[in-house]
Amino acid sequence: MSDTDNSTDVDKIVSWARNGSLWPLSFGLACCSIEMMHVSMPRYDQDRLGIIFRASPRQADVMIVAGTVTNKMASAVRQCYDQMPDPKWVISMGSCANSGGYYHYSYNVVRGVDRILPVDIYVPGCPPTSEALLYGMFQLQKKIRRTKVTRMWYRK
Repeated sequence: MSDTDNSTDVDKIVSWARNGSLWPLSFGLACCSIEMMHVSMPRYDQDRLGIIFRASPRQADVMIVAGTVTNKMASAVRQCYDQMPDPKWVISMGSCANSGGYYHYSYNVVRGVDRILPVDIYVPGCPPTSEALLYGMFQLQKKIRRTKVTRMWYRK
């Protein structure tokens, strides 16, 4: 068995552990947050998948930005992102978070949360359904499975 075989085995174990315990930060800004909360309710029950909402950014590894990000709120969103431990991921949920939505031309709305945070997964819709958010979480898990953990040391 060569060294590359060992690194891929380690990558598989680490990505399996991360996939089974995603802890999103409950950060709802507007109407999309109702759909985000709905994913935790008994019909979809994301807790059985190991996806458990956290109230503290220091305990979360996924930030779900659900709703309209205003210029006044942008610094708080960025501060919460900066307080999250590495590795961290961001899901942009809804038209307003993705591109400003109906308020795109308003002077006080950020035209997409990707202007202040690096976004990994975009969930479209206004408001997006709970199924769409769950599908976005599955896409994030697929992305985590592809991540090579043993080669992350040289990126810093």
